[in-house]
Amino acid sequence: MKIESVVTIKKELQHLSHAELMALCLRLARFKKENKALLTYLLFKAHDEDDYVASVKELLDSDFENMNTNSYFYMKKTIRKILRQIKTYARYSNSKTTEIELLLYFCERLNGLKPNIHRNQTLKNLYARQKLAIAKKVAVLHEDLQYDYTVQLEELRD
Repeated sequence: MKIESVVTIKKELQHLSHAELMALCLRLARFKKENKALLTYLLFKAHDEDDYVASVKELLDSDFENMNTNSYFYMKKTIRKILRQIKTYARYSNSKTTEIELLLYFCERLNGLKPNIHRNQTLKNLYARQKLAIAKKVAVLHEDLQYDYTVQLEELRD
């Protein structure tokens, strides 16, 4: 089956009734967990971005609390999983500030982990890459936001 382009799909959706569009959205939500999560964000969380960021931070806190810190191997696995979740949540929001806030929070939590991540080269490199990614994302924001986020970024220790 050939997958159609977004433009073609948009034109086809314009011809559907309200009830047919609702049925398509519900069917999409049933197919994949990500579709359901995106619809949840768009319907319930998109109007209050601060509340969305706070709820994602709570999820991240629980993930960090449940992390197995007995070995760096398990830590690396869980940290990568948390980072994938952050990328997904940021993609739902489609806001650079939300992504930066979540990544800054992620880096803060990494610094507070016991055992220290700076003793493991892989985790140290992952941390450095995230700081670099934050710096690149901050560079395209408004000057006032740039200053605020740069100050937060500099507070993170190397």
